[in-house]
Amino acid sequence: MRFWYSRLASTSANQMLMVAVGWQMYDLTGSAWNLGLVGLLQFLPALLLVLVAGHVVDHFDRARIAALCMLAQVMIALVLMIATQLHWAHRDLLLAVSVLLGVVKAFQMPAQQALAPALVPPEVLPRALAFSSMGSQAAIVAGPALGGFVYVGGAQAVYAVCAALFALAGGLVQGVRYDHAPAASREMNLATLMAGVHFVRHRPVVLGAISLDLFAVLLGGATALLPIFAKDILHTGPWGLGLLRAAPAAGAFTLSLLLTRWPITRRAGHVLLGAVALYGAATLVFGVSTSFGLSMAALVVAGAADMVSVVIRQSLVQLDTPEDMRGRVSAVNSVFIGASNQLGEFESGVTAALLGPVGSVLLGGLGTLMVAGLWTRLFRPLAQRDRLTGGGS
Repeated sequence: MRFWYSRLASTSANQMLMVAVGWQMYDLTGSAWNLGLVGLLQFLPALLLVLVAGHVVDHFDRARIAALCMLAQVMIALVLMIATQLHWAHRDLLLAVSVLLGVVKAFQMPAQQALAPALVPPEVLPRALAFSSMGSQAAIVAGPALGGFVYVGGAQAVYAVCAALFALAGGLVQGVRYDHAPAASREMNLATLMAGVHFVRHRPVVLGAISLDLFAVLLGGATALLPIFAKDILHTGPWGLGLLRAAPAAGAFTLSLLLTRWPITRRAGHVLLGAVALYGAATLVFGVSTSFGLSMAALVVAGAADMVSVVIRQSLVQLDTPEDMRGRVSAVNSVFIGASNQLGEFESGVTAALLGPVGSVLLGGLGTLMVAGLWTRLFRPLAQRDRLTGGGS
């Protein structure tokens, strides 16, 4: 529960931070390209540090790594608060902060992913992940909405609240205790660094699940463009942006409640690919909508579909990975997740600059539908997977 509360606080803070940085960047530059750069610069450190981060997470206490990451984000939020208050905030500072956040998340994400299975028995892991996701999605609902309303008092007010939440999260995860059995040797060499990549490459179910998230969300994500939709298409302010960012999480939260009570027990592969297709269809609806209500509804459906996908994918990856490999496999998984989210934001910014925001979202939705169909053929063991537990690879 300490871990769950820590995730609640840190996710709320991160979502508020992204609302503030995104709105502040667009307010300063009015550029879709710069919004995309924020995502790209958060992704690159995770890509460059993936092998080192995985090794560290498998050989050192994962709770302490997460706590140090929270401390670093406290410092980042305070820097942004002071810079905004003193009118030093500008494009280059926001881009530099994006790089630092990417470095921190390169270690934080695999540490948190690999820590969760160590806290519950394997047979209840799918429900535990749904419960964990429920908390995270509640934070994603509350965080952006709260961030949007607090932003009325200035970006510095948002950054101050973020610093306090990150500090709380760090204190909570610092108190997490678990049976920590590090890998046999702490020696860092090419074989130990590449072990996670090798493992994923030779497990069709794991590779299919991880890569599905990469390509589906990379193409279908519209998060980076929400400031543009809020301001220029739906004609709302920071509060509207906060609600739009919270809408997918509202759908995800509802589904996570259901999955905690009634977990997916059969036809996991078919359900996974169907959820990805629904995500693409909802993205298309959002792209053509000019109604705030319809846009909110489309994002709610997209979030619900994504939650089904997340729980199935994360359960498959963790259950099919040995304990002493989870850090390195989670680091590889984190790069794919980062690529789908942060690199997806860059892709959205680039295509929006070329095709406009509506064209970018429509192209992404169509791409996601194509990915769902293609993965059915490319990764048959994943598509045919029946049960989450005991299914092998």
